[in-house]
Amino acid sequence: MPGTSASTATSARTFKQSSAQDGLPIWTSPASPGHLHGLTVAANHDVLGALYWSASELNLPALADSSYESAGHGLYTPIKNPADGKPLVDTRVDNLLLRSTRCHGERGFALLTQRSQTLQHTTASPSRIGDFVKAALVLTHFRHRYPPIPC
Repeated sequence: MPGTSASTATSARTFKQSSAQDGLPIWTSPASPGHLHGLTVAANHDVLGALYWSASELNLPALADSSYESAGHGLYTPIKNPADGKPLVDTRVDNLLLRSTRCHGERGFALLTQRSQTLQHTTASPSRIGDFVKAALVLTHFRHRYPPIPC
C-alpha cells in the first residue's frame, strides 16, 4: 500500500505531512504561510522530489488530493469527471478506491491536530505553530510507540 501526502492549514499556516500505511504521521514540513497553494509548499520543501524518487526507485507511489493534479509521476490523484458530466464506472471506482485508501493519511492529520488541544485552540504567533506541530509529532510517535521499540 502506498504512503500518503496531505496538507492542513492551522491559524494561517500550512503544513505538509507524510504518513505510513497505517496512517501514523511520520514527517511534517516546516510551517508555510497559509496563502500558499499546497503544491507550492510541497515544492518549496522538496516533498515532490522525494515522492518522485520513491515512485521511480522504490515503485512506491503516493496518494494525493486533487490539488496535486498534474504534479507528475508517482502521485495518484482523483480523476475529474468528463465535460459531459457523466463519469465512467471505472472512473468512479478508481476514485472510490483512492479516497478509501487516502483516509489513512487523513487519520495522520487527525492524530496530530485533533488530539492536541494546543493545535486546536492556539493564540500563539503563526511563526511558533511549526514548533507545536513538531512537538505533536514527537508525542504522537511516543504515544503509538513509533518506531517500535524491540523487547
